[in-house]
Amino acid sequence: MLSRLTLIPAACAAATLLASAGTMASSHREAPFITGMPKVDGTDFYMFNSYESGRDGYVTLIANYLPLQDAYGGPNYFSLDDDAIYEIHIDNDGNAQENITFRFQFNTERRDLAVDVGGTSVPVPLINIGAVTGQNNDAQNVLESFTVEMVTGDRRTGNVQNLTDAGSGDSSFAKPLDNIGTKSIGDYETYADNFIYDVTIPDCPMPGRVFAGQRQEGFVVNLGEVFDLVALNPLGARDSRRNIIADKNITSLALEVPADCLTGENTVIGGWTTASIRQATVINPAPQGSETTGSSNAKGPAVKGGAFTQVSRLGSPLVNEVVIGLPDKDRFNSSEPKDDGQFATYVTNPSLPALVEILFGVPAPETPRNDLVTVFLTGVPGVTQLPTVTASEMLRLNTGIPATAAGGQNDLGVAGGDFAGFPNGRRPIDDVVDIALTAAEGFLCGADVNGEAAGGEIGSCGTQDMQVNGGAIVNDGALPNAADYLTRFPYLNTPLPGADNVAAAE
Repeated sequence: MLSRLTLIPAACAAATLLASAGTMASSHREAPFITGMPKVDGTDFYMFNSYESGRDGYVTLIANYLPLQDAYGGPNYFSLDDDAIYEIHIDNDGNAQENITFRFQFNTERRDLAVDVGGTSVPVPLINIGAVTGQNNDAQNVLESFTVEMVTGDRRTGNVQNLTDAGSGDSSFAKPLDNIGTKSIGDYETYADNFIYDVTIPDCPMPGRVFAGQRQEGFVVNLGEVFDLVALNPLGARDSRRNIIADKNITSLALEVPADCLTGENTVIGGWTTASIRQATVINPAPQGSETTGSSNAKGPAVKGGAFTQVSRLGSPLVNEVVIGLPDKDRFNSSEPKDDGQFATYVTNPSLPALVEILFGVPAPETPRNDLVTVFLTGVPGVTQLPTVTASEMLRLNTGIPATAAGGQNDLGVAGGDFAGFPNGRRPIDDVVDIALTAAEGFLCGADVNGEAAGGEIGSCGTQDMQVNGGAIVNDGALPNAADYLTRFPYLNTPLPGADNVAAAE
């Protein structure tokens, strides 16, 4: 089945890496405006058929925000924005508009814990004043919680219902503290597991699961050398360099939903994430805390108001960093898939192959790149194409293709013969940088999709209707390691601790 799909590999990734030499960090700090708002900077979006044992028939959605977290980043660490909304959108009919939206909103409570200093009670500057466990947060000075709403139809005017705890019926869920260090939280993996909730999803007969909290960064990239005019050998060994962001954490919003509650007329869904903030912010020149004023109604540092306005967007990885040109990066972040025709030139005439040709003398495929249009903007017929075809940038997943067990996954996804991986959705292990680089260099030119599930040509590269550059695997030298990921929800690994105090305690 799908014998020639080994040519699709880079496909959806194809266009993702369409522009090269300089901004490959999935979506970390990818546009000028968003660099000043890290709390709402969407970095990666994963969408895949769940491969945890016993979870057949479920789809996992993971939206990552707040990039490049150093584990030791105290004293405030990495809370999300109470005045923002974080959303995961699903299109199940192909019109490039959301049919279902899962909206996360956060709330932060500061307790003003104090200690006695010479007979005076003085608030502490820390987010905890002792050890914290999942069952005991008495020493915790900052408490974060969140709600998840499911919006059916338009994200702003559709029908809104709450996801609720399947046991208690509560609509508010606690978020764990970031991994401060082993003295504050002795066993972080066990601690964080207390914040995985079984949830009742409106109009869905089976419960799902939700988790929001810090995780170890799952994206793999040799970032510095890529930015430095691709100062590496793109045809060298795939493990010739190191993953420069392996020592970073990230904040993940993870949701597991029965596939039947996401799909429409067929088994394919499209997905993307956004973050939105209030249009107006007024800075208070003299903010006052409760201890200063003696009032719980003290004026904070800013007042925000107005309609929610989208400032971040992410579907397939790497698009805004290496496909969209610098003048349009902020425009892309504020746009919706239905309007992606305005960015078509970046796909049909990508800059990445041209830059690689200048730097390395590797021939660039001819344009227009119809191969990239098919897989990146319309989906592959019979595989990742929705019932209605609207050219748009989304991550597409065929929920009918069974998940590959964790031990058998190939990090090149479809390019490695693993049809449950990128660009059919995206799993944590998928090496989207290598897949995308390979596609951009002409791996898909003239590829066919033949077999039981589909038929037809992916597309040509100008007059070329066969692979360019011999189908070589173009790579950045940074290779994913399966041991760095969990094989269960929420799949991304336990975050790195800010300090390892085990030896000191002994």
